[in-house]
Amino acid sequence: MKTFLIISSIGMFLGVLLGAFGAHGLRQKISADMLAIWNTGVLYHMLHCLGLAIIGLSLKILGDNNWLTYSGWALILGVIIFSGSLYLLAITGIRWLGAITPIGGLSFLVGWLCYAWAIYKSN
Repeated sequence: MKTFLIISSIGMFLGVLLGAFGAHGLRQKISADMLAIWNTGVLYHMLHCLGLAIIGLSLKILGDNNWLTYSGWALILGVIIFSGSLYLLAITGIRWLGAITPIGGLSFLVGWLCYAWAIYKSN
């Protein structure tokens, strides 16, 4: 629980930092298309770090729950793979990085299904 809340807070901090970097540091250095890719990474990064906080708070309310724990780690993995691949694609232009992005998206989907299952199975 505490681990997810700490990672969520750090992730949100990094999301704000990366969003500001994109808006102010990259705007003149990369194309509008690449900046849009960067911003998509930031959006999913922020939303799923917020989701991670919800999972951490759910663990506090519901107690130890393996499915909630799986959910949290899946979201963390999703942020790293999905958003990370988009950040790298935007700044390097290496197109094959886009092939990795759906793996992160799948991790997000698994995380949210685990969360739904955890809530369904809770008392």
